[in-house]
Amino acid sequence: MNELAQSLFLGHALWLWLVFAGVVVTLLALDLGVLHRSDRAIGIAESLWLSAGYIAVALLFGGWLWSQLGAERAIEYFTGFVIEKSLSMDNVFVIAMIFSFFAIPRQYQHRVLFWGILGVIVLRAAMIGLGAALVTQFSWVLYVFGAFLMLTGVKMLWMADHQGDLETNPLLKFLRRHLRVTPQLRGNAFFAREPHPDGGKPVLWVTPLFLALCLVEFADLIFAVDSVPAIFAITTDPFIVYTSNIFAILGLRALYFALAAMIHRFAYLKYALALVLVFIGGKIFLVNIIGKIPPLASLGVTAALIAGGVAVSLWKTRSPRAPGLRRPLPDDAGG
Repeated sequence: MNELAQSLFLGHALWLWLVFAGVVVTLLALDLGVLHRSDRAIGIAESLWLSAGYIAVALLFGGWLWSQLGAERAIEYFTGFVIEKSLSMDNVFVIAMIFSFFAIPRQYQHRVLFWGILGVIVLRAAMIGLGAALVTQFSWVLYVFGAFLMLTGVKMLWMADHQGDLETNPLLKFLRRHLRVTPQLRGNAFFAREPHPDGGKPVLWVTPLFLALCLVEFADLIFAVDSVPAIFAITTDPFIVYTSNIFAILGLRALYFALAAMIHRFAYLKYALALVLVFIGGKIFLVNIIGKIPPLASLGVTAALIAGGVAVSLWKTRSPRAPGLRRPLPDDAGG
């Protein structure tokens, strides 16, 4: 058993992965089994405290990595955590729009986010595993990641004020065309057995809550296309990439209910996120010119850009008449 625990899995001892898995499972069990056993609306204060708890666990895990793997790996972990946390904040805007579109009441939103997390854990594992395999076999893939990140950042700067239209979303059209969807919610259920549209015995229907879950997962997939290459630009260690990803996402979902209530105060954050992508993508190409940028420097630049974006947003939106200010979402729809 000891030999099995010490065996390598994706470059690290298996027991390191088991410790990480144990922490994540414990957090999810506490979240669903203790703190949120029943459907209820989550207030801003509770959201902030819950998020602080997740961040504290993530920081403690980073400190533990420092003691086990050394300072360089720990700094890479913290850098990846900050990058993923920052980029995922943009996902909050999309999730809030999804909940508003389907008129999902606040008391059911946590259910969608929780089950969405399980999908993210599996999806990110697959994407990071694929990315690690590509980088290991073809080192030039990192330059492809870098170019993609820079182009994505420029696109974000160009389309920062663009608002998507869920009614034309191809996934939503596909689901509505191939599934029986109830016209209204059925409480907190994702599925319901109801009479066939043509009469006869009850058949399985999906509810708008299930459609919201599918779109949240799809949004996570789209954002992962940006965030996973971004962290690979910091480190190619799959363990650091995956753990920083998951801890950042867990904490952000807890913070969602506070952020969703203040979305209108972060109108300029997308510009900072775009600059982060350009910086991370550009540092890959700078290696051949000025050498490798130290992880601590990457962490400092990333944190400074995000802090600047938050500060500018709060300053620019301090007045209700400030340009770029968006109205907060209704209490029963988007938080």
